[in-house]
Parts: sequence; structure tokens; C-alpha cells
Amino acid sequence: MSLVTTLYVGLFYLATILLVAGLALRIRKYAQTPAPLKIPTMPAPLTETGVAMRMAREVVFFESLFRSNKWTWIFGYLFHFGMLLVLLRHLRYFTEPVWFWVNWIQPFGKYAAFAMLAGLLGLWARRFLVDRVRYISTPSDHLMLALLVGIALSGLGMGYLVHTDIVAVKAFFLGLMRFSPQPLPADPLLLVHLGLVAILMIIFPISKLLHAPGVFFSPTRNQVDNPRERRHIAPWAEQMEASER
Repeated sequence: MSLVTTLYVGLFYLATILLVAGLALRIRKYAQTPAPLKIPTMPAPLTETGVAMRMAREVVFFESLFRSNKWTWIFGYLFHFGMLLVLLRHLRYFTEPVWFWVNWIQPFGKYAAFAMLAGLLGLWARRFLVDRVRYISTPSDHLMLALLVGIALSGLGMGYLVHTDIVAVKAFFLGLMRFSPQPLPADPLLLVHLGLVAILMIIFPISKLLHAPGVFFSPTRNQVDNPRERRHIAPWAEQMEASER
């Protein structure tokens, strides 16, 4: 293997380990964090079925964001929906044979990259143009957006400006999955794109992007509004009560 291939093999194995382990530790921490109070955001559902439906609307349609700020919702939805299609389109590099529905969404995923980029630029502009958002924005917020914009631009560059050998790229990633690394094309734009993706994988578990799994553990979203019907006792409090008896 060439030096470039060796470096990227090691980089992606390291990034995958850090991503999986980091996510597992964070999700474990979220699950173990006590929620001693009933604090569902109103209007809150009265049943567990209602909570599930509310969570589904939040995850799929960004319901609370739509109610609070329509422009942020538009840019946020463009980014997230575009990114979802782009990620699904990239499954062709990790499957052989390619699943039929992955083939079906290829043209949609290709143009969804433009929606993803437009959403990112809109969200980034918001951090400069809206006073209250600019006030609370930190350098890490801008760096994360710059990283995502860089990934989108480099991906679009390979699709429309400087094409790379996608057959070799697929062989490289299938080789990684089978622990049999294959040569990686040394195209500069491809190396930049993959390098930025690896950086994102490494920092994802310690970044604000963790709102993705975090929303499922938010007590303002996942609690039933039944404080009068049923006393809410956190698991750790129940254990303390049991030990005192």
C-alpha cells in the first residue's frame, strides 16, 4: 500500500472507534442522568402514545423549531433533509450488491447536496446577521459550520468539477469493512473530503451535533404530562426510599 492509503486506513479505523465508543458513552450518560422533576414543555401529551407521536413529529418535522422561527426551520430542514439523502446515497460505497432503493435515490441524493449546502450557508449567515444569535455564537459554532460546508463543497467539487475513480473509492471502503485495505486514489479533492469527514467523525461525540441522539433523552420532550395522576419519582430517588425503609 502507498503511504497515503496507509494513513487513511489508520485514520478511518481510529475515527470509527472514537465515533462508536464516544457515542456509546454519551448515550449511556444521557440515559443515566436523573430527571427528578416533571418538566414536559407545554402543550404536553397526556399518554405515552402521545409522547411517541410528539417525538416523531419533532424528529421528522422539527415541530418546535417550526413554531419558534420559520426562517431557521427552513434552513435547518434543508440542511438535515439534504444531508439525510446524501448519506443514504453514499451507502452505495458500503454495499455490494447495492440495495435497490439506494440505486433509486441516487439522482435525488446528488442534487440534495445543493440543498444541504444552502441550508448550511443560511444557518451560518444567521450567526452573523441576527444580533441575539451572534451574541451567543462561539468559535466552535463557526468551526463546526465551516467543517460541514467544507465537506459539502468538496463533495460537490468531485461530482461536478474534478471527478475521481468511484470504483476504487468503493473498493477502498469495502476493503476497510472486510479488514483487507485496498489502494485509495490520491486525488487531492478526494483526500480533503475524506479527511474532513474523518475529523467530523472524531469530534462528533464531543460537539453540539450530539443534539441528534440527545433529543430522545430530553425530559421536556419524553415525559408524559400526568403529575396530578401519578407521582413522578426518579429511579435514583426510588432506590433511596427503598433503602430507608
